[in-house]
Amino acid sequence: MKIRLYNSKTKKKELFVPIDSNKVTMYVCGITAYSFPHIGNARGPVVFDVLAKLLRREYELTYVRNITDLDDKIYEAAQKEDVKISEITQRYTKIYQEDMTTLGVEEPDLEPLATQHIQEMIEMVTVLTDKGHAYENQGHVFFNIDTFPDYGFLSNRTEEEQISGARVQPSEIKKNQRDFVLWKPSSGDIPGWDSPWGFGRPGWHLECSAMAKKYLGETLDIHGGGSDLLFPHHENECAQSICSHSGQPLANYWVHNGMIDFDNVKMSKSEGNLLLIRDLLQKVRPEVIRIAFLTTHYRKPINWNDALIGDSEKKLDRLYGSIRKLGQILPGDPSQDVINAISDDLNTPKALSELFALVKSINNAKTDKEAKDLGSVLIGSANLLGLMNQDAEKWFDSDADVDGVLIEQMLKDREAARLNKDFEKADEIRKKIESLGVSIEDAPEGPLWKKL
Repeated sequence: MKIRLYNSKTKKKELFVPIDSNKVTMYVCGITAYSFPHIGNARGPVVFDVLAKLLRREYELTYVRNITDLDDKIYEAAQKEDVKISEITQRYTKIYQEDMTTLGVEEPDLEPLATQHIQEMIEMVTVLTDKGHAYENQGHVFFNIDTFPDYGFLSNRTEEEQISGARVQPSEIKKNQRDFVLWKPSSGDIPGWDSPWGFGRPGWHLECSAMAKKYLGETLDIHGGGSDLLFPHHENECAQSICSHSGQPLANYWVHNGMIDFDNVKMSKSEGNLLLIRDLLQKVRPEVIRIAFLTTHYRKPINWNDALIGDSEKKLDRLYGSIRKLGQILPGDPSQDVINAISDDLNTPKALSELFALVKSINNAKTDKEAKDLGSVLIGSANLLGLMNQDAEKWFDSDADVDGVLIEQMLKDREAARLNKDFEKADEIRKKIESLGVSIEDAPEGPLWKKL
């Protein structure tokens, strides 16, 4: 099986050749756990879930996706709610993991927390300082951009674009305004750790370099993430890792997924149009969301709107409808055409078109056996995309909107609202659940529900 991936480092599609012919290492940047995840946080995990499924057909894969649990946004959220920082990070990490599972995203092999790898980060800063790539000033340690002439190679940005894109305030304690922080002092209620440079905490970019090295080695096969991380996050990761690894690359292949627009407007907090996964799941079934992500090529932006959701629902109706009358069918080996499409830089739109070609063949089959054999191939092929994992009759059930996973999520949201004494929100969620034809009984062991 030959896999081709668009490499952001070389700006072209390349044949994937792993460092080890039998094993592949992949690191993907996860969330910063301070609020409910939105659909933009879900696209990457779905994309790299498909890539992981493909790679596991051929190789032994070690897939790492981190959780950032130290960040100023986290501290602000904890202060606003007047709760412990760990309560914020644990709450939203759990919600993120539950949402990903609901969308059919398999767990990565490792999901390390930044706070559990402070020593590795201190060691990397020490190496960079000893090698002359970093300097200390007033309790801060900065990476010295001037010692790395290749800085900017990944994002292909000019010096002016690097300064504006970094979105940091000018500082008199930097030698070069492009220098980025590796370590900074902590005071007051902000968490910190003892270090050779005083009590402080690591810079954001440092954590991924340290954790990737610990679990996957100095050079990875694949490093992934959203295109919004290309600069400055991934650029800075490259600089500090390459310089601490005596010139060895951080990753051979850099894979970036595109962003999500909301009715042709960039989805962002500043635009006020963030669409939370949990809010969406109260209206749309998980598999519809997943296929909506896969309808557009992963490197292109997705224009999220009601038309996309409607079209995605119809696509699944066609897929499940083709096997509905065939009885129980077990998934078979995927179609080679589907495998080829996914192997060509994760061309999921092409893979979906191959699924519908199978649907047409099933509808035109001359015998039940031929139809069932093709149905088996269809299910196995769809499974490679994380689709068609339920019974066709269940999909078309008149009560399909009463999805057990969805109800359980809504009940958890209701319990969280009650714990936060937000009884108005709790009542609102209860009414939404009951509107789906479900009754709720608050029992000592927790809320119970059943269809009316």
